[in-house]
Amino acid sequence: MDISWSHAVVRARDVNAMALFYEDLLGFKVADRGSLGPPGGGGPEIIFMSGRSSDHHQIAFVATRGPEDASSLEHVAFRVPSVADVQEMVERLDADDRVANHAAVTHGNAVSVYFSDPEGNGVEVFCDSPWHVKQPQIQGWDPTKTPEEVLAHVEESFRGKPEFGPMDDYRAKKAKEFGEE
Repeated sequence: MDISWSHAVVRARDVNAMALFYEDLLGFKVADRGSLGPPGGGGPEIIFMSGRSSDHHQIAFVATRGPEDASSLEHVAFRVPSVADVQEMVERLDADDRVANHAAVTHGNAVSVYFSDPEGNGVEVFCDSPWHVKQPQIQGWDPTKTPEEVLAHVEESFRGKPEFGPMDDYRAKKAKEFGEE
């Protein structure tokens, strides 16, 4: 399986201060922000940031870190080339007794599986979808479907959501913002 590093999500006490720090010192830009959970549900705020157009986010800050939390890591994420690769990871997780459970979810712009390592650190393995949709978004997907059926489900589920459109158009827009053209 061809797997590569993608991003980290960090639990923060002050997401705005963290975003400003990464913007000012590292040149990152806010890609998206919003509340986790159901629309209008008032969940914790998350800010997605990136320093290049090829990645929706390279780091994200979620307002869930309490004063007693020693660690700020929410999860690390690894990109694979295809839905079939994510499905292969689901099969590996199903067969591994070190993994108590996992969650197959889609964010509209990705098809993912989330799980924890033996010490409880969050891990995401995902592939990009052909579409961009404003984040955060989340819903389940069925790993037993064919890759084509999974992508059809993703498109159908997110077509009416804000900013839904081809990922290539989103990346071209972001390339201009990052001065990559």
